[in-house]
Amino acid sequence: MSPDQALILAIAVPALGALGVVLAGRWPNLREAVTLVTGVILVLVVGTLLPVIMAGGRPGVVLIETLPGLPIALGAEPLGMLFALVASFLWVVTSVYSIGYMRAHHEQHQTRFYAAFAVAMASTMGVAFSANMFTLFLFYEALTISTYPLVTHAGTEEARRGGRVYLGILLTTSIVFQLLAIGWTYALTGTLDFTRGGVFPVGTPAMTIGILYALFVFGIGKAAVMPFHRWLPAAMVAPTPVSALLHAVAVVKAGVFTVLKVTIYLFGLETVTGSGANGWLLYVAAATIILASLVAMTKDNLKARLAYSTVSQLGYIVLGALLATPLGILGGSMHIAMHAFAKITLFFGAGAILVAAHKTEVSQLDGLGRRMPLTFAAFTIGSLSIIGVPPFAGMWSKWYLALATIDSGRWVLLAALLLSSLLNIAYLLVIPVRGFFREPKEDISHVEEAPTACVLAMSITSAACVGFFFFPDIFYYLAKLIFR
Repeated sequence: MSPDQALILAIAVPALGALGVVLAGRWPNLREAVTLVTGVILVLVVGTLLPVIMAGGRPGVVLIETLPGLPIALGAEPLGMLFALVASFLWVVTSVYSIGYMRAHHEQHQTRFYAAFAVAMASTMGVAFSANMFTLFLFYEALTISTYPLVTHAGTEEARRGGRVYLGILLTTSIVFQLLAIGWTYALTGTLDFTRGGVFPVGTPAMTIGILYALFVFGIGKAAVMPFHRWLPAAMVAPTPVSALLHAVAVVKAGVFTVLKVTIYLFGLETVTGSGANGWLLYVAAATIILASLVAMTKDNLKARLAYSTVSQLGYIVLGALLATPLGILGGSMHIAMHAFAKITLFFGAGAILVAAHKTEVSQLDGLGRRMPLTFAAFTIGSLSIIGVPPFAGMWSKWYLALATIDSGRWVLLAALLLSSLLNIAYLLVIPVRGFFREPKEDISHVEEAPTACVLAMSITSAACVGFFFFPDIFYYLAKLIFR
């Protein structure tokens, strides 16, 4: 298989998998087997590109020629490779979890769920391997549309209301801000190709650069920069596997990935820092980090707390991009991976608690850790990785982001990162503490661990939170290769 063929197959495989799921819908075992096999094939296809990228290769293929300078084209580079590896692997793990969750929770419309999931993954691969901003925008919007049925899966009025907020904010920011920025960039430069060092000619006014950069940052609504973040907690009406997809695998990571891509390959680090385009935006990102953490502390609903935690953690990646330094990009890129494994573990835990104990509020978790020790142990590991303490993988990305703020002389931003980590402790560790050390308020003797598939998925992702502390090399070197 050539690298060009692998790029096409990375999108075609999950798309064909969605068709296979629909055709096998009458036979649940076969339908779920199709999902798992498709996920494994996707990981293998993406994996074939890794040696090429590590060796310095940058494969690419044009799919369709549209206007001059605006082809629909795919290309692989280190940052996209990192995102695609994380997303494809975690799709397999989430599929395993979904089998246990969807059956135990007796969810309806499971065929539609797995099919939409596969289409969303095809869109995610398109985002990861886009060779220009035009192509990325098309797949970015396809991801929004394909995840809407997942958000509204329950079919209740609450789900439809959450879906309207989800679709409304993401489409509005894309059309009003991002599309304007894309058109303006093309008018100024004649290209939207992702180019090392950026595409803006020398002499482009600093004010123009600043306005365009702000339009991109706020227009990429999936990055959940405040005040365009409400879609994310609104989407918590979805089943827990969807929350895992949204918060760890696809949607939010597509947002912050796009912010990094725009910063590195459309503007260029020197253009961003030289024009001062990142100045005030850095403090918007810092405010997002702190304010979302403070809101998370007030939420008793477990998924709502985790949702605002995600808003805060995405701010770390956006901050790394906005610093526009090699260290900032390194820390932000690594945080895509490290946060993904930790946060998906936390959502898996929340779903397991719902399935096994039918509890949704933090105040209801007293004593459950004794009945569900594996679930709460995994939740503890994921929490410690989010906080960023050794020996858990989240430490590395937070370490490089902290170094980036020090290297830039921005001590206020360093203080924001440190304060946020303290707030992480306050709103996350209280959950396993209540589970293990509080006396239950009611009889919970009937509660036992969630289905084996759920526990297995949590075990894999929590083990990764530890393993990538000791072996972070793949993400580190891919992030370093961005500048080679």
